[in-house]
Amino acid sequence: MNAFRSVANNVATNWQKSRLQLSRVWALSLPYFKSEEKWRARLLLAACVGLNLGMVYMMVLFNDWNRVFYDALQNRDAAVFWHQLGVFAMLATCFIIVAVYRFYLTQLLQVRWRAWMTRDYLQRWLKGHVFYQLELQSKNGTDNPDQRIQEDVQQFTADTVSLSLGLLDASVTLLSFVGILWGLSGGFSFDVLGETYNIPGFMVWMALAYALAGSLIGHFIGRSMASLNFAQQRLEADFRHHLMRVREYSEAIALDRGGRVERLSLQERFAQVLDNFMRLLRVQKRYTWFNSGYGQAAVVFPMLVASPRYFSGAIQLGELMQISSAFGQVQESLSWFISNYSRLASWQATTLRLTSFQDQMLAVKVDEAAEPDTAPLSFTGAVSGINALHTTPLTISLPNGDVLLADTSLNAAAGDTVLIRGPSGCGKSTLLRVLAGIWPHVTSPTHDRRGEPITYGPVVLPERSVFMPQRPYFPEGTLRQALAYPDSAEHYTDEALKNALYDALLPHLVNDLDVAGHWTQQLSGGEQQRLALARVLLKRPRWIFADEATSALDEAAEKTLYEKLLTMVREEGGGLVSIAHRPSVASHHETVWQFVPAPQGSAAKFVLVAE
Repeated sequence: MNAFRSVANNVATNWQKSRLQLSRVWALSLPYFKSEEKWRARLLLAACVGLNLGMVYMMVLFNDWNRVFYDALQNRDAAVFWHQLGVFAMLATCFIIVAVYRFYLTQLLQVRWRAWMTRDYLQRWLKGHVFYQLELQSKNGTDNPDQRIQEDVQQFTADTVSLSLGLLDASVTLLSFVGILWGLSGGFSFDVLGETYNIPGFMVWMALAYALAGSLIGHFIGRSMASLNFAQQRLEADFRHHLMRVREYSEAIALDRGGRVERLSLQERFAQVLDNFMRLLRVQKRYTWFNSGYGQAAVVFPMLVASPRYFSGAIQLGELMQISSAFGQVQESLSWFISNYSRLASWQATTLRLTSFQDQMLAVKVDEAAEPDTAPLSFTGAVSGINALHTTPLTISLPNGDVLLADTSLNAAAGDTVLIRGPSGCGKSTLLRVLAGIWPHVTSPTHDRRGEPITYGPVVLPERSVFMPQRPYFPEGTLRQALAYPDSAEHYTDEALKNALYDALLPHLVNDLDVAGHWTQQLSGGEQQRLALARVLLKRPRWIFADEATSALDEAAEKTLYEKLLTMVREEGGGLVSIAHRPSVASHHETVWQFVPAPQGSAAKFVLVAE
């Protein structure tokens, strides 16, 4: 009884897992077939289904041909033999045409579906700074989104199309051949206690029993493949990610003499990859032992069962071959689960990874106005016609829940120059992220003190604002692309680009506009900051928010460039907000926002004091 309950519980659990898997696949697949490409997608899918049905029909014709051809051989009928060779040539030609176009259209459906999903995921991942907010979720965040968009989307679309059409093919083949096999197999009679019993369609029941036994044994052997495949994909992606980090920070690692430490770290991560792979390989080895034996036994099993009728003269050689062929088709259809078990396990892991990635993106609150399509790409989106910084009372928290600042309002008018100061790690950069609208851990009231609803939201940025991080980003490509980023370099003349380089004290780069390179590695820290300043001088924003944007420069270069920035924002009628530690920077600012420790008992860590 306990054994029966255990089997019943396993069946119920596997049924629930299968339903959950199908619901996930449906949720991931339906958007494409309801998208702007729906008619093309549906026509392609219909063509693939039609060609698969055509392939099954060809197999039915080949099965009937087997009977006639082998009967002609047994009867030594040369005329029928040569005629059937001509029939075979026509059938083979049709089979080849159907097979080629089934392959081509199936691959075309996969690649178009992958292209749409990739565009959709890229749009959702990059819109509203979702990619940044996912990285802040250190505990529950998404690991390796690059792999999910590149590898998992490709594998999901390929496996979903292939497995779905394969299941359809197996189902139609089963329905087509089970009737043939039932009619050919005859009955099986046996005596029990003087009573004669007859089982009609005996070969059908034998095929069902053979496939069912194989499916249960195969599932028992390979049930751990899905979890091991999931872990393998994650470990491989982590290993590749850390290899990329070594390349990205190659200079810092070399200067720190960190090659040995990185080698040991990478070897440890690769050891985890190998350990999980070996466990997966051992499961696959056991499954291959079973699957190979199962497949080889299936070749002779129908002959063994049907041979008594052949030797008794009840059927001829052609019927025996037709029974063998039909049994093979029915048994292979019923054994589809066994044949695709390893791929199903990998498909399940890929689907789970994409589903979790999609759920994480959907969980992020996207500011639809963060990147308006009509605004210049180089400037942060802001309220039209506003030329001042204003916030409602903000409560800013850290990802761990600690409150950094509570009920803090910030205001800066045109012409203001503000320096944000405080000890290292107090949250100055976090405050700038809040102003930029990319920090998710911030709350504010929705109504003012009079009870009126607040119209513009927690932060109102002035028009034509630009933010400068301490460590700027430059895309790989030509220098003109790096200088114009994120705008197109075509928007700027060579003269404007060169003048910006001169103004940023980079005269040695003015002749390298069309030189392609990895500028983050090729330029020193000071040159990178000057190139970022050249980008700002090129675009002439009205407001600048700089996060230690000159920390790698000498004081003379810093003084020169700050004076140019101040001159520019005054000409444009804007303002400047800076984070800096150097006293020399303070001379360029008239107002200071100072981070000071909050009084004991306060809910926040710091208080922002204007000086």
